[in-house]
Amino acid sequence: MNEISRFFGIAIAIFYEDGHVPRFDAFAAEHHVQIDIDSGTVTGRFPPRALGLVLEWRARHLAELRANWDLARLNGRLRAIAPLE
Repeated sequence: MNEISRFFGIAIAIFYEDGHVPRFDAFAAEHHVQIDIDSGTVTGRFPPRALGLVLEWRARHLAELRANWDLARLNGRLRAIAPLE
């Protein structure tokens, strides 16, 4: 399972692909974005309020996101990260 968190109808997942910068994906209804873990650069379209929540969550969980990216690189089991409350 690649999903690592879920809050306010937003699912967060990590899909490791060789050669890509560390990133995670966020899904809400028909919307999807990829977010660079380190820089916060967003690729894709997302409702502004939902994107704000995802970026706030990212800022609070950078170390855990980096650790999960390293686990994904090694084909390890990803760890759940607390949702935004």
